[in-house]
Amino acid sequence: MRYLMIVKATAESERGEFPPDSARLFAEMAEFNNEMIAAGVMLDGAGLKPSSKGKRIRFEGRGNPVVTDGPFAETKELIAGFWVIECKDMDEALSWARRVPFEAGEVELRPYQEPEDFEGLGVVDQEVIDQEKGWRDEQARNAPKAAG
Repeated sequence: MRYLMIVKATAESERGEFPPDSARLFAEMAEFNNEMIAAGVMLDGAGLKPSSKGKRIRFEGRGNPVVTDGPFAETKELIAGFWVIECKDMDEALSWARRVPFEAGEVELRPYQEPEDFEGLGVVDQEVIDQEKGWRDEQARNAPKAAG
């Protein structure tokens, strides 16, 4: 099952600032990422630029999107980065989330709605479910691999 580990934004990340010990932090993050890659759980991950560089698109009826330029006021609702990981269950995903090399901050862990979750419900055609599974499998094939 895939999980999204969401790095919550802070006032500093929203200002585009790195911590004073960022060289050490980035080295620790690289080591952590390499451990996840070697374990075969990391599918993707990245830091995000501050919301001032982004846009928010709100939909008020089909075909009527409203675009708002960042920055966005509620830092506690923003994300600063993420990992996509694939683990056998929530306990394994949680074990990785607990190892994030942060001294402060917050990470949110959320399971994906997988194609299999829709099987037998009658809300999605099997063809669509199979297509989604194919996309997931392709993503896993394209995920970073540990050097052999």
